[in-house]
Amino acid sequence: MKKAEILDEIWEVIEDRTIHPSESSYTSRILTHKKGVDKTLEKVGEECTEFVIAIKNGDKKRISEEAADVLFHLLLALKKSDVSLQSVWDELHSRRH
Repeated sequence: MKKAEILDEIWEVIEDRTIHPSESSYTSRILTHKKGVDKTLEKVGEECTEFVIAIKNGDKKRISEEAADVLFHLLLALKKSDVSLQSVWDELHSRRH
């Protein structure tokens, strides 16, 4: 699997949970939370803080775990803000040329 494919796969799950919410799904619970986008932003902030602390502590395993959490919650915030992952890929691509 190419490195970015996992993000595309996770994005597909997020899109599916948006269309077919499930009470047992963490993704659905965050996307449908009564706080709306604020809940996703709280999670992004929380995970970014944990990522910074992991780097500060030099714990490579925790850095990877927290980086994954940041990326996941960033995807949720993008979805909640109605911004596609493709638009992020396009922006990154435009910066390479």
